[in-house]
Order: sequence, then structure tokens, then C-alpha cells
Amino acid sequence: QVQLVESGGGLVQTGGSLRLSCAASGRTFGSYAMGWFRQAPGKEREFVAAISRSGGISYYVDSVKGRLTISRDNAKNTVYLQMNSLKPEDTAVYYCAASKSTAQAMRLGESDYWGQGTQVTVSS
Repeated sequence: QVQLVESGGGLVQTGGSLRLSCAASGRTFGSYAMGWFRQAPGKEREFVAAISRSGGISYYVDSVKGRLTISRDNAKNTVYLQMNSLKPEDTAVYYCAASKSTAQAMRLGESDYWGQGTQVTVSS
């Protein structure tokens, strides 16, 4: 069992930056691919980014490429999402996820564990 706790959300102006963190419990963090998803009001949850177990491979949805960066620190059991040049359309609840499968599979929504979510609001 893995428990995921997100932090770092908040209110920011267009063009601003935020860094989300997700702390995972347990001693097997390095055996999971990790990812971030988001859900805007009235919309379905969508894939944002995923990173492989070692951190060597990452994937992004096209709308965030060049602005958001996923990274992980296996020694700290933590995955991050650095968010730059934020836009109002980035407003959503952001969820951390862990998968026993691959980062590539997470692009299709594959995940075994989910965090409770953290709100990100970008004002125009």
C-alpha cells in the first residue's frame, strides 16, 4: 500500500510559477512509476505528466510541454511538478499517482494509487 500526499497548490497570476510536491509513504517508492493528473471543473480527469522509476524517462501532455517539468527524488520518496508560465486553463485539482506499471502506461490513465489532490488556480 502506498499513501500519497500532495502539497504546493495555491493561487497564482497568469505567467507565474508553482511547484507541487507529492510525498509517498513506504519503502518501495523507487519501484513505482509516478505521475500527475488534473481535473478542471466540469471536465474529466486528464493525464499531465509521468516519470519512470529511475527518473530517466518522462512524458507530458502536449498542452504543458515546455512549461511543466516532472522530477523525482527517490531518496526522499517525493515526486515534483514544477509549473512555469502558468495559464488560466491550467486551473484544476492536481492529483499525484503511482503505478506498478510504466510511465508510458500512465499516459493512458493507468494508476494503482492516488493522492487526495491539491488545488491550483491561475487568475487572468
